[in-house]
Amino acid sequence: MAVIKLLVEGGSMTPGPAVAQQLGPMGINMGQVISDVNTATAGFKGVTVPVHLTVNAETKEVSIKVLSPPTSELIKKELKIEKASGARLKQKVGNLAIEQVISIAKAKHDHMLSNDFMATLKSIIGTCQALGVLIENKEVKEVLEEIAEGKYAEEISAQKTDVNPEKQKEIDAYFATITEQQEAIKKAEDAEKAAEEEKKAEEATETTEEEKKE
Repeated sequence: MAVIKLLVEGGSMTPGPAVAQQLGPMGINMGQVISDVNTATAGFKGVTVPVHLTVNAETKEVSIKVLSPPTSELIKKELKIEKASGARLKQKVGNLAIEQVISIAKAKHDHMLSNDFMATLKSIIGTCQALGVLIENKEVKEVLEEIAEGKYAEEISAQKTDVNPEKQKEIDAYFATITEQQEAIKKAEDAEKAAEEEKKAEEATETTEEEKKE
């Protein structure tokens, strides 16, 4: 038995030399394996998913095990974004309702070491902080404090994942405002930087002119 570990985009695995080099010598039907993997990972479209192929070289049988995607990938999928924030303290990339966080926690819970759903939920919240994601229009620290005080207890206990349309609209509107503010700040910073570079260029030109006179 041989185990081949892959990272594939859900539903979109394509032929690659790494897999071909391992499956080819065993006489395994590469096209069939790719088709089967894409079927098994179709529910994770647009998400990078760990996949383990267990291959029996004698019988040519291949069993496919799809592991839970990284938490960061699930969060990005929920927010419909491709990249997280490179500067989480300055730039926020999204705003999740607590129900969406619960949904991600449910997807990860069976693959976590802890049997405590609250521990899984807090782990997801921690990843939100690392990625620059707000929850319920708030910073992660404030949300954790609210959870400790019992807020969202009903949603967490019921593991509610459906977001009320009105609430979703408010969540989106709040983040739209944050995005506008971030863009305004970045524009001001870029303008300041451009002015500094222009000043340095002028000073360099003046220095050159003075050297020519000498």
